[in-house]
Amino acid sequence: MGISNLVDADHGLISRSIFVDPQIYEQEGRMVFARCWMYLCHESQIPRPGDFCTAYIGEDPVIVWRDTQGNIRAFLNICSHRGNRLCRADSGNAAALTCAYHGWTYGNDGKLKGVPYQQSAYRGEFDREQWPLPAVAQLESYKGLVFATFDPSAPPLREYLGEMTWYLDAFFDRRDGGVEVFPGVHKWVIPCNWKVAAENFCGDNYHGPWAHRSAMSTGFSARRPRPNDVGRFHLSPGNGHCVMGRQPDDTSDSPEVIAYEQDVRSEVRERLGPRIDLVRPAVGTVFPNFACVRGTANSIRVWHPRGPERTEIWSWIFVDKLAPPSVKETIRLAGLRSFGPAGTFEQDDIDNWQECTQTARGVVSRTQVLNMQMGLGQERFDQGLGAWTSEFCVSESNHRHFYRRWAKMMETTDWSELSIGAPR
Repeated sequence: MGISNLVDADHGLISRSIFVDPQIYEQEGRMVFARCWMYLCHESQIPRPGDFCTAYIGEDPVIVWRDTQGNIRAFLNICSHRGNRLCRADSGNAAALTCAYHGWTYGNDGKLKGVPYQQSAYRGEFDREQWPLPAVAQLESYKGLVFATFDPSAPPLREYLGEMTWYLDAFFDRRDGGVEVFPGVHKWVIPCNWKVAAENFCGDNYHGPWAHRSAMSTGFSARRPRPNDVGRFHLSPGNGHCVMGRQPDDTSDSPEVIAYEQDVRSEVRERLGPRIDLVRPAVGTVFPNFACVRGTANSIRVWHPRGPERTEIWSWIFVDKLAPPSVKETIRLAGLRSFGPAGTFEQDDIDNWQECTQTARGVVSRTQVLNMQMGLGQERFDQGLGAWTSEFCVSESNHRHFYRRWAKMMETTDWSELSIGAPR
């Protein structure tokens, strides 16, 4: 059965089989993760020559390494000899790394520098130049966010991001110097399909008043359940990217963060332009699996696929580089308490996400379609916002844009047929 028979985004109907079918998962690896621009790290995590951090593109392990000349490079984190994982650490600094299996050594430019017993074992017939670390096809950075793709035919990163660039600016480039990422990463595995998590951060305001009512009512969040609130937006800037925004004067944050936002508002407006007077971006997803949150708790996260029914979440906390130390500490603590493996909001979400996935295992359950029709026919393209938008706080318009893009990627091999840059 073709993907077009499983995803009817125009009518808001999605087959449950796309979350549990092993063949669909394998197809995602080839058609989505091996082709799209994938987030790897933030430049602030590797500031010096020799700094590295490890990441994934789909299920392919990757090492991001700043070479001795200061250039950022990315390679498969796999020794070319037997395929052993070269680097086991999350991050560090090294001029070279040596494989733990047979001792092959690679420099931070990716070249194979040393092979034990090369002369005697290979009798002088081995050419190290032919066996470097396999590099990604393309690597680019946008406002400190490092992305890469294995597809040499993929469009340039700016073109891939399209109108999403302004929304990323509103998350990561509001002040001089941009943002910095706190050291350390939270990692945890949950029993759900990666798309369930990604769609939640695409545009699911619907669940907040119900799934997070306890956390909100007990003071873990400044926001309170307001199911009749019309002061937020669902925004689809194109190419499957999605944003949830608030009204620009929405002050549902901690008092210290509210005061900080008021202090920097004129600077932010000068930097981002008049669009920031229309909307305050709060949560966003860069297709397919990179998400960000800005508020009292600032979070970067990636939904790494680990099989049809398993997702490994990586999460970092970020702050404006020029923010006062007290504001940085407030945001750091809020991030730990709200999002992360022990966060109040995270616990609520994971419980629901795993049930949404696991109930699709049933023979009959798997044949059912999901209803994503909320707001169908009510969205419009807003030139000022550069996106398809639904103004009411609960809508599934972003879900439909996300799955429309997913289905198109799954069936289309030619980038010229993917309407890159079009707000559709």
